[in-house]
Amino acid sequence: MLRPIVVGLDGSPESFTAANWAAREARRRGLPLGLVHAWLRGTGDLPTPDSEDTVRHWAQRILRDAERELNGRHPDLPLTAEHVSTTAVTALLERAEGAEMLVLGSRGLSGLTGFLLGSVGQQVLARATCPVVMVRANERSAAERPGDEVVVALQNLKEAPGPLLDFAFAAASARGATLRAVHVRKLPSSDYGYSLATAPVGYLDGDLESQVNRELETALEPWRDKYPRVTVERTIDLAFVAGAVLRATAEAGLLVVGRRTHRSVPGTHIGPVAHAVLHHSTVPVAVVPHD
Repeated sequence: MLRPIVVGLDGSPESFTAANWAAREARRRGLPLGLVHAWLRGTGDLPTPDSEDTVRHWAQRILRDAERELNGRHPDLPLTAEHVSTTAVTALLERAEGAEMLVLGSRGLSGLTGFLLGSVGQQVLARATCPVVMVRANERSAAERPGDEVVVALQNLKEAPGPLLDFAFAAASARGATLRAVHVRKLPSSDYGYSLATAPVGYLDGDLESQVNRELETALEPWRDKYPRVTVERTIDLAFVAGAVLRATAEAGLLVVGRRTHRSVPGTHIGPVAHAVLHHSTVPVAVVPHD
């Protein structure tokens, strides 16, 4: 049984942009698409309506409008829609259990920054058992450009998380896109933002570049074998992790980052790198949970 791509709809333009992005992704991967709208009266997710009839009316209209638009653009795409009488967080986390990914929309903080994460987005990102893709309502999300890369951020090469790499390679394969693996090697002077290409003479150990390249290639090798048609480019930097990752997205259509699932910190923490790129990225960001 195929696992669907699930998108949360709240009636905002951002959620409709997310739905269109999710529909294109579902077609690429040959997966069904599920639309979910959850509106529990009094939760604060949306203005409290005057009656349950109003709730049902607007929920049905939101789903009907989305279905009409998506069926017009993707007539052969298997599509379901449901209104759930519970909170958005509960509905999305429940559906994450059987989903290939969740897709949510977010409005940008400004023209220069990335995603505004409300309480729903923060909780779902921190707790979902499947990848969560945040889609910003802008031109980069609305249409793919030829040559757009998929960028994946790899921090610990000796324990490169399988779910993260598998998601990134599958996304690149579905698009026929280049995958760019970005690794940042933290060194004492990395505050200066040196890269392997621009570091001062004598700054780097003579074997460091080849060592890091070998480690990166070893981490990528199993997925190169699994996805032999995916072209892989590598970027190795000595700058701040989030800064190096964001610079690498200049030609990207999707950024993939990881989130550890065994953090001991309670609440809605998703990790510093994921948090930083979500607040500054102009391209869709997939946050993939892993051990």
